[in-house]
Amino acid sequence: MTRTAPALDIDAILDDPDTRIIVCCGSGGVGKTTTAAALGLRAAERGRSAVVLTVDPARRLAQAMGLTELDNTPRRVDGAGESGGELHAMMLDMKRTFDEIIEAHADPERAQQILTNPFYQSLSSSFSGTQEYMAMEKLGQLRRSDEWDLIVVDTPPSRSALDFLDAPERLGRFLDGRLIRILTAPAKAGGRSAFKLLNAGFGMVAGILTKVIGAQVLKDIQMFVTALDAVFGGFRQRAEQTYRLLQAPGTAFVVVAAPERDAMREASYFVERLADERMPLAGLVVNRVHRPLAPSLSAARSSAAAEELDARGEHELTAAVLRLHAGRMQLAARERRQQDHFTSAHPTVPVAQVPAMPEDVHDLAGLRQIGQLLAS
Repeated sequence: MTRTAPALDIDAILDDPDTRIIVCCGSGGVGKTTTAAALGLRAAERGRSAVVLTVDPARRLAQAMGLTELDNTPRRVDGAGESGGELHAMMLDMKRTFDEIIEAHADPERAQQILTNPFYQSLSSSFSGTQEYMAMEKLGQLRRSDEWDLIVVDTPPSRSALDFLDAPERLGRFLDGRLIRILTAPAKAGGRSAFKLLNAGFGMVAGILTKVIGAQVLKDIQMFVTALDAVFGGFRQRAEQTYRLLQAPGTAFVVVAAPERDAMREASYFVERLADERMPLAGLVVNRVHRPLAPSLSAARSSAAAEELDARGEHELTAAVLRLHAGRMQLAARERRQQDHFTSAHPTVPVAQVPAMPEDVHDLAGLRQIGQLLAS
């Protein structure tokens, strides 16, 4: 039995002046980047000033918007927003964002110490959680600038799409951890003479670390953490402000999925996690839905007709078309079952469907069509 979910009214969300942030989340390969771009474009063409921030390293967004590249600076998209709105797009550069934070919140001498530190250069490029934390920072920067009516965020793929909710706490645990406290203890106690004040435990730990990672690396880590300690309080405060912003009524989370078992299971996970975190869920977008062209002709009847034509040796082309139709009907039935499972578990979550397109979206016209399908 097919269950009917409430319809997701995309235009009502985009037109609501109180909606300031839309966060698109979902597993990889489900069309999340395209959905985010289409929402931003449709908002601009309905009169709003919108910016799309992508955390996905794929270059599809720039290509679809006619931009040669995306970087850490919002770039205006030509040909969008003829109705008085405008559209900008950008791609998160986590190292550049980290550098900007250090430069803005540390005095020049301390900032130079941090930026040139080898451990910082590694941390800012590859440390687990840095991308999600910097996404929180960049979102907060965009919102505080109050330059756009609407910010659309395209999150990283898979479950890491919600890791930015945990990023402030994770980075805080790292800098508040026992090992980091041991490493910063000498500097906080007053430099070289402070070693006399520490017990043999530090000497033993430092000796082990020196053997494992080397004396210079240990020194780099100590210098980095000591320099960063003075500015990290601001990191945490801003991240907590952004976290509260994500919980506010002006934010709308849109979960994006494909009508496949794994993707719909991930969608359920996202919906449940957002509920746990008290984040405002707008609804679910199911991309690439296959709809039969002749729903009154069942898969069984179509297959039977194809077999009869094959047995008689007649109308080979017609038989092939009937078999294709039967396969599409079976695929559509499987997709309906997957959506029914989701709706059974989450009957109040509004849903919008976007039919499968014959080719990938590669320009503004394609994004505009996706936006129309989302709203229909």
